[in-house]
Amino acid sequence: MRARARRAGAGTWDRLAASDPGLLRLMAGLRTVAAVALSLLVLALLGTGVTYLVAGAMTAMVSTFAIKEKQVRGQAVTLALGLPVALAAMSLGALLSARIIAGDALFVALIFAAAYSRRFGERGTALGLIGFQMYFVALFVGAEPADLPVLWKTLAIASVCSAIVRFAVVPETPQRVLKRLRDAFRARLAQVVTSQIELLDAAPEQLDKVVDDLRRRTARLHEAALMIQGRLEEGTRDAATAALLQRRVADAEIAAERLGVLLLNARGAERADTLTLHLPNAPVPATENLVRSPDGDAIGTLRRDLNALHLLVARSGSDDRGTALAHVRNRLLGYRDEERLPRASDAVQDVFRGIGEMARAVLGLRLALDGPQDESGDSPATTRSREEFDAEDVSLAHPEKPEKPEASERREEPEESGQPEGKVRTGLRRPTTRAAFQVSVGSVLAIVGGEFLSSQRWYWAVLTCWVVFLNTASTGEILVKGYRRLLGTVLGVVAGVLLAGLVGDHTWLAFTLVLVFIFAMFFTAPLSYALMSFFVTAMLGLLYTLLNKYSFAVLVLRIEETALGAACGIIAAVLVLPVHTDRRTDELLGTVLDRLGEVVSAAVAQLSGGPAADLLTMARDLDTALDDLRDSTEPLTHPISPLRVRRRTVRYLVALLETCAYHARSLAATAELVPHSRRVTADPRLGRAGRRIAHNIDVLAAHVKDAKAEGAGEVESGASIASMLRTDASGAPPSDTVTARVLRHLQRLDEGVVGLARPLGARVAGRAERKATRD
Repeated sequence: MRARARRAGAGTWDRLAASDPGLLRLMAGLRTVAAVALSLLVLALLGTGVTYLVAGAMTAMVSTFAIKEKQVRGQAVTLALGLPVALAAMSLGALLSARIIAGDALFVALIFAAAYSRRFGERGTALGLIGFQMYFVALFVGAEPADLPVLWKTLAIASVCSAIVRFAVVPETPQRVLKRLRDAFRARLAQVVTSQIELLDAAPEQLDKVVDDLRRRTARLHEAALMIQGRLEEGTRDAATAALLQRRVADAEIAAERLGVLLLNARGAERADTLTLHLPNAPVPATENLVRSPDGDAIGTLRRDLNALHLLVARSGSDDRGTALAHVRNRLLGYRDEERLPRASDAVQDVFRGIGEMARAVLGLRLALDGPQDESGDSPATTRSREEFDAEDVSLAHPEKPEKPEASERREEPEESGQPEGKVRTGLRRPTTRAAFQVSVGSVLAIVGGEFLSSQRWYWAVLTCWVVFLNTASTGEILVKGYRRLLGTVLGVVAGVLLAGLVGDHTWLAFTLVLVFIFAMFFTAPLSYALMSFFVTAMLGLLYTLLNKYSFAVLVLRIEETALGAACGIIAAVLVLPVHTDRRTDELLGTVLDRLGEVVSAAVAQLSGGPAADLLTMARDLDTALDDLRDSTEPLTHPISPLRVRRRTVRYLVALLETCAYHARSLAATAELVPHSRRVTADPRLGRAGRRIAHNIDVLAAHVKDAKAEGAGEVESGASIASMLRTDASGAPPSDTVTARVLRHLQRLDEGVVGLARPLGARVAGRAERKATRD
């Protein structure tokens, strides 16, 4: 009974870890709620009035969520600097409360400074946000000069409470975050294997749903891998440990994605394309019932081994006891030897090989996370895998000098987020400078329009104009964010009306619901901006009730001011130093193609016997650039976009790039094995095969950067990659498994790069010649 309860608890924890990698959303919500609750408790014990309780709660909330630095020391410094900034902003808001023009002018100047301060990194962003929000709090509570002594005390208490919660009650260190992210990666990896088991047995009418689940879970696994990558520098003790964990996570991610493709191939009457796992609603190849196929006997073994693989993935290192798991691991790793494969068709045997590689990746991940384990029950196949890992560990501990500088040395560190890599902007072309002017102009419009709607609540329009510019970089992103905020506000007003009637004069019930909504705000913020806006508006309805300023007209005015603020933000984005979505996506697309070319060229060079390079870091740079591109295309793929054909084209283009990135990552991971693996050896012939791919990527990058250029060249197509290499006397490609896999990745990459030419409008030499022949 106790064991069953423990397994149930572990399963629940795994689901929570998988849904919230690193528990970042949960911890953010708990930390903010705890800071607000502690502030309210201390202020209430001191007999503080309701107005000051509201000011203290909002101060604690802002002081907690504004600080995003990863290192504890940096958080402490920013929090210490934030208090004088908050006191100054609150004081100015109170002193200028009766001087409308001077107060409005100062508010606009403060907004400009807050937006511009983002160029100074996370600390500048946090201090700017605290200054803006505290001036807003002064307007919200109606602060006056006579209130300042009590307000100063309230702000100081709230800041101290925020520090106590951050550093003592809900502490957060980079090492803890990284550990939880590793647990999340393992949980999501287990979910991917679960979907693969479902894919094996799915009926034809269920296949689309199962593949959609597999596609979604594979994307979530990739997201967890990127989150780990972003925490390695701060969360590990040295560069060698970070490189080792990076390598093992990349191996597991690639092996899981490859196993999914191999299962699709085994299910299909025709060979599946990797694009199926990246393009939403992509057609699934015609399928057959594997149990009734000639491979039916092997399918039972395959199902058993996939369940065994899930067991290996789901068990943590502390649960790895006894000989049962060792026996399972030995059996699965045995599939890396050709003679141990069951008798079946080539497609089904490929799945068994994929299981063997996946078992090897899981073993490597466990060694990296949990350290050395009992080797007494190892089979020869397991021993060989451990020896390969030992050789890799030595190479990581004593790396050769890479062919290219590290990512941090190849280019200057971007001065601000959202800036394409390699482009350093100055003056008005700098993103933060441009955003500061845009939001300032929008705020002026919002102040003027807001005063016409209400001389008491005009600041809601300014707040909306401010927030639509946060974490946005193009006109389209601002439009979508404004739409989501308005939608969430309308729904929140409905909830606020209902809650105000239920709460009535029960002050502490209202504060309790405020805490619930604060937690919901921060827990849902990364998932849905509309949902977060809903909770914000519902919370504000409760705060107005506490301040005895609630009425239905006030909440309706909230909708009107929100719509006005969003409109002012959009107008400013369109008219003041505009950054059109097309231009931004083209810049980011050019960066993605550059990174793709770097990874492919370096990987092929190393596979051909060239010098070593830091391939996995380069591959992660590609992934980061691709994520930036995906985010920038969201306005083009959003349901509110009326251009349906363009929406489908953009989705296809991004999916095709994700497919190319997968094959590039696979090539990079294989190439990194060359210096120290007995199974992977360099083949000089591969250099010739990679030249066409590198040329085509360069042509596409040049075309994207200057579509009107005449000398961009043409994309070359022609014979398959395998036929470009020498073959043996029978005319068959090389039979070595790893070589064949490299050829498959190169072939798919070649097809994907050529496929990019059509949506990008680039010329393809082969097509032009065929068209001329037909004419």
